[in-house]
Amino acid sequence: MTVTLDKPISWKAASGDDASMLDALQPNILKAHARKAFTALFLKLSNREQAQSLLAELARDGIVAALMKSAKDHLAEIASFKAGGPGGTPYVGVGLSAAGYEALGIPKASQPDDEAFQRGMTSHITQEELKDADVDGWDGHFRQIVDAVILVGDADQNVHDVTVRRVKMMIAAHPLLVLLGDQTGKEQLNLVGEGIEHFGYVDGRSQPLFFKEDVQAEESIEVWDPAFGPGRAIVPDPAAPDPSVHFGSYFVFRKLEQNVKLFKQQENVLATALGLKPTARALAGAMIVGRFEDGRPVALPPCGSDPVLNDFDYAADLDGGKCPFFGHIRKMNPRGSGGFETHEDERLHVMARRGQTYGERSDDLNDEDPDRKPTSGVGLLFMAFNANLVEQFEFVQKNWANNAAFPLHIGSHAPGLDLVIGQGKRPSISCPTLWDAKQGMSEHFKSVDPIAQAVTMKGGEYFFMPSLPFLRSLGD
Repeated sequence: MTVTLDKPISWKAASGDDASMLDALQPNILKAHARKAFTALFLKLSNREQAQSLLAELARDGIVAALMKSAKDHLAEIASFKAGGPGGTPYVGVGLSAAGYEALGIPKASQPDDEAFQRGMTSHITQEELKDADVDGWDGHFRQIVDAVILVGDADQNVHDVTVRRVKMMIAAHPLLVLLGDQTGKEQLNLVGEGIEHFGYVDGRSQPLFFKEDVQAEESIEVWDPAFGPGRAIVPDPAAPDPSVHFGSYFVFRKLEQNVKLFKQQENVLATALGLKPTARALAGAMIVGRFEDGRPVALPPCGSDPVLNDFDYAADLDGGKCPFFGHIRKMNPRGSGGFETHEDERLHVMARRGQTYGERSDDLNDEDPDRKPTSGVGLLFMAFNANLVEQFEFVQKNWANNAAFPLHIGSHAPGLDLVIGQGKRPSISCPTLWDAKQGMSEHFKSVDPIAQAVTMKGGEYFFMPSLPFLRSLGD
């Protein structure tokens, strides 16, 4: 028997190698962990023995109130909570950079060998590939060599705070290790309690589902199939005691600062340029993001009070007359309409995203005046789990978001960059100008200037989230 990687698995009925994999895997990879409050702690592993001691202590099992739990334990906590039981324990995750593996003395042959992981996010090659801002402009701790990250999250702020203090005390007990800095996140909610990002749009939709139980819970799967094999997020952990059942995942961390004032001003500029009526000006932002603020895809006509938010594709919108080609969610997941690859090959680039908003807002989220919105200090901690950084995260950022010629379109206008996270020179864009309540966007287009870039990369790194057995073995 081998671990099932090419199709969703049942965690409740998992046996053999599948069960062993879930018992050894960190949580939050194949299934998101609730985390209204979140902290990422970035470390320099300046002493090998103390680094090994700390990491083993974090992952050690069989003790009271152990910090790290397995993916299987996390899934069992979710099931218990849904059945009326208590809330689960906090999420604590550990990731190592390529420099971190070197600091631990792990032989090269036993290190994760993904090309992007090995060069890191600060390398000139990565910066050129992704068109990132120069490292000299990143936040201070990201300009240093980061060896490890410890992630802490929980649905309860107080529980989160207690856990962070405990982790920091454990770090302090190893005085030769250096806490370079941290990033804190806090959930943002709209008026109906849904998670939003700082531009005001419901976030986190359209995630790949790796478990049969989650696929079966979907209300509708007629057009878009959200089912993916775990092999899109996990790979064998090469340094673990048994890589055949001990798995890990490549982890992307990027701090993306959002200039909310500029974005909201640009929404209004675009609405005016398109001549949208006062009752339809929300279309400007919906075209930029690909969804209205409530999460409804712009590619779909209104569906009443309970719209199907994920079961759609762009087969009936090949000219971008409903959702423009530059729309963020269309760029990030063309759902078979990209034109350069088969539908199945496009699916190979999908990632498990686990973003978290950061920053405090002093403005009223319901106040529509752009001039009262923040220009800095808020944004998104973009996080994603990958089986292959080059073919997933880097491919999507380079070939989709930053590529004005994607998706493939035979017509008079180029698709343009992703106007939310696309980096590079921004050509003019072609936008539909009318929207019918039953049919969606019309065939009428107008070429206008693109909106200014309102998201700035402030730092990040690639990590590998190793198996729990690997971390525990460091204490042997």
